[in-house]
Amino acid sequence: MPIDEEFRRFKQIREELNLTQSAFADELGISATTADIERGRTRIPGQVVKELLKKYHINPLWLFGDSTQKYLHAEKLSINPKIVTVDNTGNENIVLVSAKAAAGYPNNIGDAQWFESQPAFSIPLPEYRNATFRGFQVEGDSMLPVLHSGEWIVGKAVDDWENLSDKRMYVIVTVDSILVKRVQKETQSAFINLISINPEYAPIRIDRNEIREVWLVNSKLTFDLEADTQQVSLHSLHQEMRELRAEVKKLVK
Repeated sequence: MPIDEEFRRFKQIREELNLTQSAFADELGISATTADIERGRTRIPGQVVKELLKKYHINPLWLFGDSTQKYLHAEKLSINPKIVTVDNTGNENIVLVSAKAAAGYPNNIGDAQWFESQPAFSIPLPEYRNATFRGFQVEGDSMLPVLHSGEWIVGKAVDDWENLSDKRMYVIVTVDSILVKRVQKETQSAFINLISINPEYAPIRIDRNEIREVWLVNSKLTFDLEADTQQVSLHSLHQEMRELRAEVKKLVK
């Protein structure tokens, strides 16, 4: 393979990450910018190859043209719940994680005592049998008009990445936060995109190694049906106004 191919591939990585040469240099610990590497004036240092593997899972053999596999996948990660609690009859509880408790959830994900201190309940319906469920309180408006801040959702534990669908909503527990999003997997990549329903919010791209648990949202609890209807109508009106403004701009041009 011509030596300039490695420089082309290096530049390709930066462009796919949507980073400037200066920002990419900061990510890789290079002084100044990556311009000299991209122009073929400087060979790619070993430390840079190491950072590309560590941060972006770039296969060094692909970078230098000796493999067609661009990414090295991490070992299969466990996304099962680490702790479950049971009631007096031995059946699993649905532990409730309020918006306030959510701040401490990632740090206590393996602490049985912490989970036992949280409120819990059970639902005697067939839809809540033969699986592990957890309740989370919605915070913010990124999933409007489907989910509103303050509502409760019940999630079913997911145990395999292959089961994720881009048409469903999930509770994603990372090393430092709890997010309710749709999930968009990247082909041949260890990264995923977390998508909000509310178009005002941009996608969040994260390394799946940062994810600790995944819960499929299968139901929600809401207590203000009248307000819920009004909010959906307001959201629809807001969306229609945005589309109208866009049409007016086209006409002006």
